Amino acid sequence: MAIKEAEALAVAGCLFHGFSDASRLAIVRHLALGEHRVVELTEHLGLAQSTVSKHLACLRDCGLVDSRPQGRASLFRLTYPEATMDLLAAAERLLSLTGDAVALCPVYGLPNGNADE
Repeated sequence: MAIKEAEALAVAGCLFHGFSDASRLAIVRHLALGEHRVVELTEHLGLAQSTVSKHLACLRDCGLVDSRPQGRASLFRLTYPEATMDLLAAAERLLSLTGDAVALCPVYGLPNGNADE
């Protein structure tokens, strides 16, 4: 049984890794508004096309995003929008409870604990 639990935890870690990049989170939050093409995401988020495409590929590989063709482009959307937004809302609640503790974490926190960077 311990092996199955360890495997389940490893998979959960993979899920959270999919959300571990600020650019991926920005893409996910924008896709919560509806379907978007890469060009629209780059314009709205101020990211390079290659960056957006790379992060969309990661999110697609994780099963968090899917796409459908529209002409020569693809429209991207959240695969499970309600569950994804529930998870992000839970994360925001937890962040409001922990305050600056996450930003100050010596391993995963922000440089100098500055949340404005």
